[in-house]
Amino acid sequence: MAESAEPGTERRRAAWLVGGPVGALTGGLIGLLAAAAGVAVGEFGAALSAAFGAGGPKAPVVAVGEWAIELSPAWLKEAAIRNFGTHDKTALLTGVYITIGVASVITGIVARRYPHVGTGLAAAFGLLGLIAAVTRPVVGFGSWFPALLAGAATVIVLRQLTLWSLQPGVSGPAADPDERRRFLVTLLGTGAGALIGGFGSRAWLNSRYNVAPARAAVVLPEAATPLPLLPPSVHPDVPDLEPFFTPNAQFYRVDTALTVPQVDPKEWMLRIHGMVDRPFTVSFAELLRMPLEEHDLTLTCVSNTIGGPYCGNARWLGAPLAPLLRQAGVQAGADQILSTSFDGMTIGTPVEAVLDGRQAMLAVAMNGQTLPVEHGFPCRMLVPGLYGYVSATKWVVDLELTTFAKNAAFWVGEGWAQQAPVKTASRIDVPGNGATVRAGTGTIVVAGVAWATHRGVDGVEVQVDKGPWAPADLATADTPDTWRQWSYPWHATPGQHILTVRCTDGTGTLQTPVIQDTLPDGATGYHSIQVTVE
Repeated sequence: MAESAEPGTERRRAAWLVGGPVGALTGGLIGLLAAAAGVAVGEFGAALSAAFGAGGPKAPVVAVGEWAIELSPAWLKEAAIRNFGTHDKTALLTGVYITIGVASVITGIVARRYPHVGTGLAAAFGLLGLIAAVTRPVVGFGSWFPALLAGAATVIVLRQLTLWSLQPGVSGPAADPDERRRFLVTLLGTGAGALIGGFGSRAWLNSRYNVAPARAAVVLPEAATPLPLLPPSVHPDVPDLEPFFTPNAQFYRVDTALTVPQVDPKEWMLRIHGMVDRPFTVSFAELLRMPLEEHDLTLTCVSNTIGGPYCGNARWLGAPLAPLLRQAGVQAGADQILSTSFDGMTIGTPVEAVLDGRQAMLAVAMNGQTLPVEHGFPCRMLVPGLYGYVSATKWVVDLELTTFAKNAAFWVGEGWAQQAPVKTASRIDVPGNGATVRAGTGTIVVAGVAWATHRGVDGVEVQVDKGPWAPADLATADTPDTWRQWSYPWHATPGQHILTVRCTDGTGTLQTPVIQDTLPDGATGYHSIQVTVE
């Protein structure tokens, strides 16, 4: 009886190793290692194509992430910006890696039981990566080659490790300890190779495509007419109130670039063409030789909620854009400048907004420093009075004079408005929402900023607990294109209070109380905070 039961026990043990918990664990690990190998080979492929002069190639994971951004509905992009802020790209890439990990584990488990099906799933994921790569705005050898290598590596590693794991010498009743040891060593080697190869290739790419040294070597010319230093009175002396000019490191960043474009200023070229009489190109050296101008400008993102942080003020240096358009000779009927960034992003700006006298520019510096890479180095476009998504193209390389009817820019295709002047807004910065403050002598200073870019701010009012509106003290104004800081001495009483702010722009128009979300052309409504006074 004992001899007849032994074969059944071994069969059950073999089945448990192949399809039970141990088999599932083995399959999941193999799938994860196959995906890791694919990611590493993709990074290596990007480095290899870079070595052969294929431009600034993107790793397949980045291509997939950008594809995800492109396919996501506008409300989802807006939710990502609102919830993650400037960390939205990190969150997206993390999500991509988690998705790849979960999918690879499932694929590995399936492959243990059905090797051909698992191989097909891996090939399908590889095909998706390839599609993501070849559908990027800028496509070339450096786009599809890394994705092709990554997909092939994933399929090969998954197939080979799965079949090896099913060999009798590894998981069968007569498993050979030496064979199983070799298999485990191979698994460890695959993981180590993926880590070393992936991080090594990424480090090489980061060093190869890093324009920080080139940026540091840029010698900025002085403006043709330098602006004077602003008086201290532009900034109320209120603790914790942000400075009048936002430091570059603290300036908000909202864009769709998962990896910051690295554009060599020696190779940068701006093309002006389309509905013009005299198309031409401008190099970075030529741009710096032009009469440059300084301009103080508050930049605002259309995704900024009421009281939100996506608003910053800086002193910019750049070449005026209007003379360049006149040099090109804008043809009758052209009503849109379709600007394109180095990574393919398109933005549509009204021609009239550049030619009506406002200080639109091609900026090369920010707050006295060469334009930071994450803010568009070597050159970005700025047009006062418009939200960034219709005016402030980073890493700009192309200006096509066209019509709104003929060409829709990226964000317009996502459901955002074609025309988007900045709306009048105000914000309470001090004290913070939910803060507990001590009345002390009975006076608490409330302070913040207000802006109505290109119209200016003529008045700010504060309301306590829905009572009467009281005028705030305005700091000295700079230009109509910058925000205006304000303060209000509040004679506070103990308890919980609601503070609300509103402003009046330079045309005498009062900020609207109507609550509107950011989509499709910017949020409206009054900013309120709650504070507790002790």
